[in-house]
Amino acid sequence: MKHILKSALASVVIFAGTGAAIAQDGPHAEVIHWWTSGGESAAVKTFADSFSKAGGVWVDAAIAGGDNARAAAVNRMIGGNPPAAVQFNIGKQFDDLVDQGLLRNLDDIAAANKWKETLPKPVLDSITRNGHIYAAPIDIHGQNWMWYSKPAFEKAGITNPPANFDELFADLDKLKAAGVVPLALNGQARHMALIFNSLLLAEGGHDLYLKVYRDHDADAVNSPEFKKIVERFGKFRAYTDAGFTSRLWNDATSMLIKNTAGVQFMGDWAKGEFTVAQKKQGTDYGCIVGPGTHNYIIGGDVFIFPKSSDAKQTAAQDLLAKTLLTPEALIAFNLKKGGIPTRTDVDMSAFDQCAQDAASYIKDPANQLPDYGLVMPPDVVGSIQDLVSEYFTDPNFAVDDFISRFADAIQTAG
Repeated sequence: MKHILKSALASVVIFAGTGAAIAQDGPHAEVIHWWTSGGESAAVKTFADSFSKAGGVWVDAAIAGGDNARAAAVNRMIGGNPPAAVQFNIGKQFDDLVDQGLLRNLDDIAAANKWKETLPKPVLDSITRNGHIYAAPIDIHGQNWMWYSKPAFEKAGITNPPANFDELFADLDKLKAAGVVPLALNGQARHMALIFNSLLLAEGGHDLYLKVYRDHDADAVNSPEFKKIVERFGKFRAYTDAGFTSRLWNDATSMLIKNTAGVQFMGDWAKGEFTVAQKKQGTDYGCIVGPGTHNYIIGGDVFIFPKSSDAKQTAAQDLLAKTLLTPEALIAFNLKKGGIPTRTDVDMSAFDQCAQDAASYIKDPANQLPDYGLVMPPDVVGSIQDLVSEYFTDPNFAVDDFISRFADAIQTAG
């Protein structure tokens, strides 16, 4: 976020909300977010509907791309014309905004609505700074899901999802032999890193994952176990197609929807694309965590609320923050978005088996693993993602060189 703040300070741009209000009366809340795919757009509309029912007016300001949306929002804050709320990811992305005094805390709203009693500890920790709550967490997105096309599996003679990565590689070979693209991949570095982190957790275990990302332990990175994982990660190169580098994540999901690819590693936001395409979990597609673990890498989205001298905007923020974390709003949003509600007291009966599995996993604190964005600064996460992408796209990249650079990167996290 520091580079966004510096850029914004260098050139303040006043960005006017472009979205239309869905009603004319009541407190207006302009909301900046980057949800623009089909599934994402359907999901965010449920929040607009919930806010309208609560008496508010949602003014939509969608900006494609997370970096673009965050930069525009920061420009607005610095320019003295902040929006009411801005989408961020849970974790350390908004630390500098807190340090700069640009965000209001939500302590009163959180206390009145029992956030501390109902949010999992990794989520609560991710929104708390110096004892104060600075964000409203609206979904938990598991980062280590594997999705698969059931018709593609049937074509390849695969009857059951893989129980571990050994079985997965055997299944990828079967898909390749059947003329199906084994691994639907896109060219975004952060999504290539999802595969790496899934492999790290499933094969390295809970302890190695935390030593690497939470503890920034260079010895763990230089261990034989970590080297084996890097080598295994490189094996996935043989199962992609030539067009993956220019593909977006939702286009890769579409390959599973069309049954032209077998497997995709993606967070559970991918389920929103299946839902929009009217595909059914258990019939058209399947999902497993891992494979080979019930440990759940927790990520997700939040809304932050910039400080404002406008009493009407502050009142709109109060209503919006309260509305977002009502069980009804969380259920409606996450049914469309693909994640699970952040509150552990929400009735999950309307959700499919994927979501119910996720909710059952995270009820056990032993299964709760923080996404690396929750425990490391954004610039370090970005460096790791770029390194993983560089390694994956270059078959001549030496494993030992990757390990050396990876160890250097995590140690800069402090």
